[in-house]
Amino acid sequence: MQFKRTWKQVDGVLLLDKPLGMTSNDALQKARRLFSAAKGGHTGTLDPLATGLLPLCFGEATKFSADLLDADKTYEAVVKLGITTDSGDAEGQVTSTAAVDVQLGQISEVLPQFIGDIQQIPPMHSALKRNGRPLYELARQGIEVEREPRAVTIFAIDCLDFAGDSLTLRVACSKGTYIRVLAADIGKALGCGAHLAALRRTVVGDIRLDRAVTLADLESQDEVARMACLLPVDALLQSLPIVSVEGPEAERFRHGNPVSLPAGLAGKIRVYAEGRLIGVGEPGHGDLLWPKRLVQLAD
Repeated sequence: MQFKRTWKQVDGVLLLDKPLGMTSNDALQKARRLFSAAKGGHTGTLDPLATGLLPLCFGEATKFSADLLDADKTYEAVVKLGITTDSGDAEGQVTSTAAVDVQLGQISEVLPQFIGDIQQIPPMHSALKRNGRPLYELARQGIEVEREPRAVTIFAIDCLDFAGDSLTLRVACSKGTYIRVLAADIGKALGCGAHLAALRRTVVGDIRLDRAVTLADLESQDEVARMACLLPVDALLQSLPIVSVEGPEAERFRHGNPVSLPAGLAGKIRVYAEGRLIGVGEPGHGDLLWPKRLVQLAD
């Protein structure tokens, strides 16, 4: 007899340490099954070859998953010098090799060149689409098309380790940054070429990897311990100011109507009633706080 899973409403945020070789969607679906969560989503993909912080949202938290798409991120990257690949990472075909005669002083001179607002040309091996087709599909057919440079910001690059032909970097950057493009560009600047050998995401917005759990952790736990790993729905909203409403005002907001806006508040605002999140609002017409996203948490 085939087991029929019973899905249930699960509301919360899971900070997952995604394993190597798994797509972000596969990691999401496996975690979702472990919680029997009826609804789930992630906050931006990590490549299969990347590991690290992947915040997952279940239930009502999915309404806020897009908020992390624009968040700044930090990675630890292992850059292999002397070998260039067509994809910019370890999955690609080797296109050139060169002797590595690089000193730490050269690295210290080159890295600052990439800090600040820079332009990156997206790789052909990416999910960007051209006429409805992902670029990686074209790349697999040997087709290369012109790509427009994209503006990204590198806030900091720190050299964590350098040994022979292996360079380990910590990179703090804006959304949309391709670390493998950065690795290839650094290799080019050093005169030997390079590709991204390994990548680990350690920070997304204000959230850090040291709070994350692995799928193996979750699989080994009973339901009570597993549920204790979930953060509350508002875990992704901690940077937003708070407004508390009670009685008639709480009901007005819950039904999509504006409420009084306290002086001095602007932008997105968390709204609570009786200590529970009921939604997010924004200032609007009439100097009122207008609902933008409402949540209905299970008791």
